[in-house]
Amino acid sequence: MSNDKSSPNPASKLWGGRFSEATDAFVERFTASVTFDQRMALEDIQGSLAHAQMLSEVGVLTTDEYRQIADGLKAIAAEIEAGEFLWSVQLEDVHMNIEARLTDRIGATGKKLHTGRSRNDQVATDIRLWLRGRIDQIAAELTRLQTGLVELAEREADTIMPGFTHLQSAQPVTFGHHLLAWNEMLTRDYERLTDCRKRVNRCPLGAAALAGTSYPIDRERTAELLGFDAPTENSLDSVSDRDFAIEFCAFAALLLTHLSRASEELVLWTSSQFDFIDLPDRFCTGSSIMPQKKNPDVPELVRGKTGRVNGHLIALLTLMKSQPLAYNKDNQEDKEPLFDAADTALDCLRAFADMVPALKAKKENMLAAAAKGFSTATDLADYLVRKGVAFRDAHEIVGQSVAYAIEQQKDLSELSLDELRKFSEVIDGDVFDVLTLEGSVAARDHIGGTAPKQVRAACARAKQLIAAR
Repeated sequence: MSNDKSSPNPASKLWGGRFSEATDAFVERFTASVTFDQRMALEDIQGSLAHAQMLSEVGVLTTDEYRQIADGLKAIAAEIEAGEFLWSVQLEDVHMNIEARLTDRIGATGKKLHTGRSRNDQVATDIRLWLRGRIDQIAAELTRLQTGLVELAEREADTIMPGFTHLQSAQPVTFGHHLLAWNEMLTRDYERLTDCRKRVNRCPLGAAALAGTSYPIDRERTAELLGFDAPTENSLDSVSDRDFAIEFCAFAALLLTHLSRASEELVLWTSSQFDFIDLPDRFCTGSSIMPQKKNPDVPELVRGKTGRVNGHLIALLTLMKSQPLAYNKDNQEDKEPLFDAADTALDCLRAFADMVPALKAKKENMLAAAAKGFSTATDLADYLVRKGVAFRDAHEIVGQSVAYAIEQQKDLSELSLDELRKFSEVIDGDVFDVLTLEGSVAARDHIGGTAPKQVRAACARAKQLIAAR
């Protein structure tokens, strides 16, 4: 199997009593998870402290045994936080490393900690505790990003820019209105995240390996001590469920998709071809060969990192798709995708929350771009309809007007009244009120519309929602 030497006496393993042959050294490394699951160490200790307290309260541990275990675990936590803890691959995972160290410190009493539980419910609890903490951090960063985004939108409520469909100039909007579209995406992300947290916040501890335990445990008390809403209902499902991790990764994939869409627009807008915004130098880098370059590396990296988070979602879905109940070793592979998805989501949010409030709109460039591409053509059609022309006829009239304006190399607003009346006699001097960019955005004066006063009202509503969290 391997040229590596086997590790010594199998009985040295905390589970080794049944085995007559030592684990192959390569297999030992191949099956170990301590290199990555040690990041759940403090959560593991948190769960063990609650478990020990519950065992003491129900009489499985004496008060003195609980005190020894609690003091030992707290000392180990201090070692870990100080970077003094020695991790061993031979001990496989974070749980066995901590339990072995506890026994080293306090003797045989440390072996009693595992009474009434298994590594299966232990790891399921640790992951939920760890993820709950990361969800709370991510929620805080989402709130910080949205706060800065809405404040920027409010400042830019009057800044006219082109709105696009098919990346072609369509109708004028305002920069503030566009930014609020990003905020709507993020609001849905926040709702998904908080909803996901509800299903994360269930306590599997006490389900043991798969069937519960014969000890007189109090699962409601353990859940209470750990801040969970309730214990999980079914022991088989408790140890094998990873829906909450998949659901979180689905949230993260959608969040990154939204940040990627925003990143793509930032990359376009900072290009010399658009030149709509200025991105501060601290969020950019230069070229090693072209001294004039200012590259929008932060948005580009966020756009690129979306692929890895999407991949983590697919990895977890694939991991779970063929697993019979209950726990299987496959589930060791859940942690690295979940950890990286959470880390990446948090890092990307931090980058955006720092970057977005610092964006500077180049208002004149935005206005000039909005004046191109006949972006007020729909306003002319609406004007004709209000004059009694059927919409389909109005659509035809405006199309002919645009074709003529292209021939004349003019915008619709630059055509004379006589030129416009060639296409419809109902057109009068008031047409120029709707052919201006300012008139166009102001005309959409309803909830969700582009009128600056509606944008400001939307900002106020968004601020109220954020403040209510």
